[in-house]
Amino acid sequence: MSLKIRAILVVVIGFVLGISLSIGGGLIGDGKAPDKEELAWEQARLFAEVLERVKRDYVEPIDDAALLESAIRGMVSDLDAHSEYLDASEYRDIRNSTTGSYTGIGIEVDEVDGVLLVVTPITGSPAARSGIQSGDRIIAVDGTSIEASNLQHTIGRLRGHAGTRVTVTVLRDGEAIEHEMRRQIIRVASVHKQFVGPSQGYIRVSQFSENTARELGRAVDELQEANGGLLDGLVLDLRNNPGGVLDAAVDVSDLFLDSGVIVTADGRSFDSRFTRSAHRGDILDGGELIVLVNKGSASASEIVAGALQDHNRALVVGTETFGKGLVQTVMPLSKGRAIKLTTSRYYTPSGDSIHEVGIVPDVFVDDTPGYPDLTLSGILDRDADAQLSEAIEHLQSHPVMHSLAQ
Repeated sequence: MSLKIRAILVVVIGFVLGISLSIGGGLIGDGKAPDKEELAWEQARLFAEVLERVKRDYVEPIDDAALLESAIRGMVSDLDAHSEYLDASEYRDIRNSTTGSYTGIGIEVDEVDGVLLVVTPITGSPAARSGIQSGDRIIAVDGTSIEASNLQHTIGRLRGHAGTRVTVTVLRDGEAIEHEMRRQIIRVASVHKQFVGPSQGYIRVSQFSENTARELGRAVDELQEANGGLLDGLVLDLRNNPGGVLDAAVDVSDLFLDSGVIVTADGRSFDSRFTRSAHRGDILDGGELIVLVNKGSASASEIVAGALQDHNRALVVGTETFGKGLVQTVMPLSKGRAIKLTTSRYYTPSGDSIHEVGIVPDVFVDDTPGYPDLTLSGILDRDADAQLSEAIEHLQSHPVMHSLAQ
């Protein structure tokens, strides 16, 4: 065994056991190592054996740093579908995406049972314009098969310089469909607003970034100012919203609640166990609230829908949501790198975990083909969008008397 591999073995075992080791390989201390430590030694030796064999016998020479980085990626990504190692470029991309701007095709993907699924295309993005749909299975990028187990690698292949072409092949209803598009800078305006009736507003939230709650509050204020007083009702459209920043979902829920738990989380570390609660002040002052969801509503969207549903603050209309009830924490490492690690499971105020289950709507209305993405490309069409039609009909049949003087 080479000195370099032997040194790696010592470092690996040191991390596993959490104790000091000598280069000679012996434990510092007295007494026989317990079975758990012997097992750690054995697994570390196996790691070093594999590392040495790959370096010596793999068909192409491979750099030590690249080999070790691959080992780290595998260690983290094998934990679950959402945990991953991020190099400096990937970490920079993920920081940018939480602020609502990045370069790519505008698509949210997730790995489910070894299959890479489209959660949702972002409205107005190259992916949405090309016809990619929620539920499509991505099978190739530029003609090369993808690895569902390496989500971040696939995302890296989808991203690139603005203006460059990329071909994404999806499987839909057993048919392989190629979508060719040009990458662009995706600047996601996460909040869109308009009126749907006298004193009744519509707001679409396309993702949860750091600014979403502030944008949403401003949108409601502007609608109410244009209305000359408080709105009687509001449709909050979270369809095809893949989620985003957890705190943004908490702050959005807080806009419509006066009190009560919004979400709880449970994990192993102190920081991963928390409860977020609402503060007094309902921006609609009790005005009727409808939340639209579908299978493309995931993660942070489900936190909002679940909190408002459990507190009987909103009627949830649409189809069952995606069902992602895990919290990921991005943990910075040295030299601009990071890991995104699943640290918690979250629960709705009623104590339910929606992971792999989703939020069940109060009123089930199936998706209309093409919607809600067409909704934001122009004027709202309640006659063509069955879910929106149901929401507006409910608003119009439930007049609201505000407690505040107008």
